Amino acid sequence: MAYKITEECINCGACEPECPNQAISAGDTVYVIDWTKCTECVGSHAESQCAAVCPVDCCVPDPDHKESREELEAKHKKLKG
Repeated sequence: MAYKITEECINCGACEPECPNQAISAGDTVYVIDWTKCTECVGSHAESQCAAVCPVDCCVPDPDHKESREELEAKHKKLKG
């Protein structure tokens, strides 16, 4: 499942450069994750980098965008070519 950033985001920007798919960008008040690009770092890292670096733990799995590991791997391959 893709990740999302909750309203607890302090807008620090720590997560943005860590995303291997450039799925994170600055929103109006908090950073946002484009779920179509989020692979939970499958294919790039052992764990989701946004969640690993977030100082307030606001990068969480998005229950509205559930995907299997196989779907995440396929998405990664499609994004990386």
